[in-house]
Amino acid sequence: MKFTELGLNDQVLEAISYMGFEDASPIQEQTIPQIIDGKDVLAFAQTGTGKTAAFVLPVLHKLALTPQEDINTVIIVPTRELAIQIDRQVQGFDYFIEADCACVYGGGDAKDFVTQKNALKNGANIIVATPGKLISHLNLGYCKLDNVKHFILDEADRMLDMGFADDITKINSFLPKKKQTLFFSATMAPKIQAMANKLLDDPFKVSLAISKPAAGVTQGAFLTYDSQKDDLIDEILRDKEELKSVIVFCSKKHKVMELVRSLRRKKYDVNGISSDLKQDEREEVMSKFRAKKIRILVGTDVISRGIDIKDINMVINYDCPNDPEDYVHRIGRTARASTTGIAYTFINPDDMRKFKDIERLIEKEVDKIPLPEVLGKAPEWNDNFRRNSGGKGGGGKSGGGKWKSKKKWDGPKKPHSKN
Repeated sequence: MKFTELGLNDQVLEAISYMGFEDASPIQEQTIPQIIDGKDVLAFAQTGTGKTAAFVLPVLHKLALTPQEDINTVIIVPTRELAIQIDRQVQGFDYFIEADCACVYGGGDAKDFVTQKNALKNGANIIVATPGKLISHLNLGYCKLDNVKHFILDEADRMLDMGFADDITKINSFLPKKKQTLFFSATMAPKIQAMANKLLDDPFKVSLAISKPAAGVTQGAFLTYDSQKDDLIDEILRDKEELKSVIVFCSKKHKVMELVRSLRRKKYDVNGISSDLKQDEREEVMSKFRAKKIRILVGTDVISRGIDIKDINMVINYDCPNDPEDYVHRIGRTARASTTGIAYTFINPDDMRKFKDIERLIEKEVDKIPLPEVLGKAPEWNDNFRRNSGGKGGGGKSGGGKWKSKKKWDGPKKPHSKN
């Protein structure tokens, strides 16, 4: 469906056209008309489906029709990175629609706090905030949310996982009872449903492609010892100049800089990002990566959600994610907006069960790729753990003792765009 068929006004359509978009994604197609009509929305959709625009566009549509001088919309997100991403998307429409947007998040200095305070006091139309920092401002009494028309929770499952349930409830208590609430989540866990039941009034419900990687992602996995991982990355990336934008995920922030140093010794253009960096340092790294001034970005799950960078050629899970949902979000950084990409996961002997859980979640057996011979012998597959179908100690059908490889290693395929 074309954006012109969704009921958006001419100012918003002009902005969309200027940015080169014509066709709405399924989540946009289903939710935008409902949001314009004033319905509460409960939407389940994975990252990379266009859900940010699904709530930003109708909010801007309403602001264009009925301008408001004070705070019109409050968007709550789990991380600073996601707040900045949404703020940038809103700013992209500034030329066409008069709507002020302000970010409210922690990690800055006194100057940042004053900037946020002034935006809240002066009534920026759209506030994008992390829960804890917004509550800090609310407790000081100068932030008035009496006329808010839209309350939006993005990545709600991540916020509840991070322990923000009470904060969300408290923020809601500052808002008028009569408002439109939009609830976006990647998963349908019981705690998500319980929170939605508290906040939403007879919502329109939509569920799209829950916990499934994008179709354009070519997935592969290597069984490897930890001591082989750095050299394996070198084998994957060496002489592959067509891979111009690569993200490597580590599970521990202390490992990020260790890996960065290892790759720099091998002469790779690489930088790292984790919660140890100051906010301005993190933003500088992300800006350079977005501008293709950094080829490889190493980070923790802080960047698995909330960044929107086009043309990520490859994602490497240096460590197998602890949560199967995190796998979906990590590899969702590539193959966005109908492109293709590659996602590899390194699995040490302790991670075998985790990866089986991932395969059950995505309902797909990921191709297992043998290590390049130069790296030596890989670990053997150990199925000696409790399985859903087999009781204790591998009592079910194991599929064999060794890791079964489905294809020989010939290096990563060159990603390309779908036409």
